[in-house]
Amino acid sequence: MIITLIHDNPLRHRFENPIKTLKAAGLQPGLKVLEVGCGPGFFTIPAAEIVGDEGLVYAVDVHPLAIEKVQKKIESKRLTNVCPMRTNASDTGLPDQSIDLVFIFGLPRIVGGQESMIPEIHRILKPGGMLSYKKTRGSEKELIRKLESAGFIYSGKQKRIFFFKKEVTL
Repeated sequence: MIITLIHDNPLRHRFENPIKTLKAAGLQPGLKVLEVGCGPGFFTIPAAEIVGDEGLVYAVDVHPLAIEKVQKKIESKRLTNVCPMRTNASDTGLPDQSIDLVFIFGLPRIVGGQESMIPEIHRILKPGGMLSYKKTRGSEKELIRKLESAGFIYSGKQKRIFFFKKEVTL
């Protein structure tokens, strides 16, 4: 699997520190987070370390080999706070308003299209929850427009990570 060669390459850590990136995206101890497109787990294991035993990471990918690789990493590290899920992010099956933060990193193309997963992310995020989206290509204005029209509030960016809050409705 070529994605494993890219994600598990030790040189990648020289160019992108996953802990720094995840903390910049808003991950903190105790959060319940959803990782969309986990691949072989480059961000999954560091995310589990950041959220700690009180937190939980749902690692979602459509590719069975990606989920298998993540599962092996979880087992080798004896982690109990990661739940790998082979599913499309447009239909996670997670309960309404159960997630504090969703992060999407490095997905130039999303299976089923971005539009199909945005309503699901909105559904599972808690009011005031955060979507951290690391932009790889396309129009920044278009990304902001699409997410704002889906009920998110753009709250800024740091480098290539865009932050969107779920509106709190009274």
